[in-house]
Amino acid sequence: MTTAGVPGRPLRRAVSEADKASRRTDILSAAKQVFAERGYHATTIADIARQAGLSYGSIYWYYESKEALFHELVSAEASALRAHINGAVRTASTDEGPAAPLQAAVRATLEFYEADSAFVRLLFRDAFALGCGFEEHLSAIHASFVDDAERLVLLAQRQGELVQGSSKMMAFAITALVGQLAHRRLTTDDELSAGEAASFAAELLLNGLRPRGRRDPSQVRGTPPA
Repeated sequence: MTTAGVPGRPLRRAVSEADKASRRTDILSAAKQVFAERGYHATTIADIARQAGLSYGSIYWYYESKEALFHELVSAEASALRAHINGAVRTASTDEGPAAPLQAAVRATLEFYEADSAFVRLLFRDAFALGCGFEEHLSAIHASFVDDAERLVLLAQRQGELVQGSSKMMAFAITALVGQLAHRRLTTDDELSAGEAASFAAELLLNGLRPRGRRDPSQVRGTPPA
């Protein structure tokens, strides 16, 4: 068996499930770096093999094509983001008020995007040029985030913190706002930390959807009295 990092020489094919999972993780890690640096269209399987220290042919033991590899990479990134968001929501302190879970979710999203900015830029730049199949894949991933947001909306509605209405529509609005904020912050320095941007988004969402009469707008930080 040759060592990883020696390009062009075959490694022993992984046999156990643990070995296969480890090898796939190595390939995905290499692919992520190369895709982010070169872009989807300019990247070849040979580039990924070199980065992973594997032979060209060994990549095809695990992925039938560059497209299949990219699909799995995007799914893995989405799963990691959902896990990061859900962990932040679970640990949000209720002492910080009813907005804490929503604020934690927004902050976790912005922090994840910023920590992984090269790959996120790749998604915004290349993903929608990959055809209908990939658009459907991204739509399914987006739907899973909408479902997560809807659970937060339903909880806030039960607590009387949001107006009654279509929880699904509110969840779409939340994910759209957060996605646009995250996208903007990849290219524009707004001089706000992820926490400050999350506070802004949570204030905007909660006060825009809050039942009328619950709060005087003049008491919202930064809002001048009428």
